[in-house]
Amino acid sequence: MHLARAQKATGAEAVETVPPAVDLVLGASACCLACVFTNPLEVVKTRLQLQGELQARGTYPQPYRGFMASVAAVARADGLWGLQKGLAAGLLYQGLMNGVRFYCYSLACQAGLTQQPGGTVVAGAVAGALGAFVGSPAYLIKTQLQAQTVAAMAVGHQHNHQTVLGALETIWRQQGLLGLWQGVGGAVPRVMVGSAAQLATFTSAKAWVQKQQWLPEDSWLVALAGGMISSIAVVVAMTPFDVVSTRLYNQPVDRAGRGQLYGGLTDCMVKIWRQEGPLALYKGLGPAYLRLGPHTILSMLFWDELRKLAGRAQHQGT
Repeated sequence: MHLARAQKATGAEAVETVPPAVDLVLGASACCLACVFTNPLEVVKTRLQLQGELQARGTYPQPYRGFMASVAAVARADGLWGLQKGLAAGLLYQGLMNGVRFYCYSLACQAGLTQQPGGTVVAGAVAGALGAFVGSPAYLIKTQLQAQTVAAMAVGHQHNHQTVLGALETIWRQQGLLGLWQGVGGAVPRVMVGSAAQLATFTSAKAWVQKQQWLPEDSWLVALAGGMISSIAVVVAMTPFDVVSTRLYNQPVDRAGRGQLYGGLTDCMVKIWRQEGPLALYKGLGPAYLRLGPHTILSMLFWDELRKLAGRAQHQGT
């Protein structure tokens, strides 16, 4: 059975199906659309997460303070277009990661795995891990481009890339093919946690909203409400892994491609906890929610609505 959405129709169940290949295209498209609107929040979040790296609180300058002040700081330093730094790499990442993620999740639904106890969580986590691995080089470039700014406002290591292709060429030349997957050890658990929380809570939240019958069952507001509930779970679960992932991707490396600050996920998390305090694992939480919240809401809403259209088109064609 294909990934299905059951709808009540004249007292009976009408099922619209969407093949996994269609879900790949729809999922990637939906998340790319959302990325255009949320990328400025990603820039601010990246700067906040790198600020004061491995330094005790109060011992370093803070060019970025709070969300609105940080937006203004980025705009002053890099211009308004600076708020869209890394957009091309971000779109590439969203297309690769979410295309794979939604495709694999759709295959799991097709196989009936999500109907098993805990199936949605496991399927979401595995799909997210595969997507994160495929999209990791794009996220690496995105993070490094978004961290770059003028010296007075710089936080974290500055890689001085000019373009996405230039960054790929530099990393390939200096570190080889494996260098493009630097930091993937932090990205995979990050997206596993976020994907499991998103896909599992969106499905259940949307079903709960439908059950309450507050809104018309076919209304886009049902998906919107489900996305709003899902976004809270995603941000709470994902932010510590997001901070660690940003640090691993942006750290300088030696000639052998080994990180000069962190040895991996666990080492990074322990060093942050010890040197910056446990709350540092939630650095950039405000922008993280303002970014992940709308991104989750918009991407799940776009995906849900596009799947409705695709399902109806397929139903009419048969």
